[in-house]
Amino acid sequence: MLIRCLRAGIVVLVVAAGNWTSAVAQDSNSLAQRSVESWLALVDGGRYAESWQAAAAFFRNAMTADKWAEAAKAVRAPLGPVKSRSIKSATSAKTLPGAPDGDYVVFQFGTTFEKKSAAVETVTAVQESDGNWRVVGYFIR
Repeated sequence: MLIRCLRAGIVVLVVAAGNWTSAVAQDSNSLAQRSVESWLALVDGGRYAESWQAAAAFFRNAMTADKWAEAAKAVRAPLGPVKSRSIKSATSAKTLPGAPDGDYVVFQFGTTFEKKSAAVETVTAVQESDGNWRVVGYFIR
């Protein structure tokens, strides 16, 4: 009888641990999403130098602030202002092509711009060593 109780206790702990892990992943995705949305607000406002500064170290090491501003302006200006944006998906990953292993969340947003009615923005966030989530990649299709 004691063994059955212990087994039941272990099962409860395992189930609880599984639920806790799921809750931690959801919290991480929520924190990452808030960081991504704040970063997107900078880009939406044409504040490219600030968005470069707020990006992950890997992003900043890949290009200078001037190159980022030039590229972002060239891509975003023809689209006009954002009219709406909604999250389509958030996918956690430990590995991504061309990037060091880490904790990543790849977000896809369905976005409507003034001059492009149906775009998909893909924004990748990484959790850096200080625990903060920062953008490491941005792509519009």
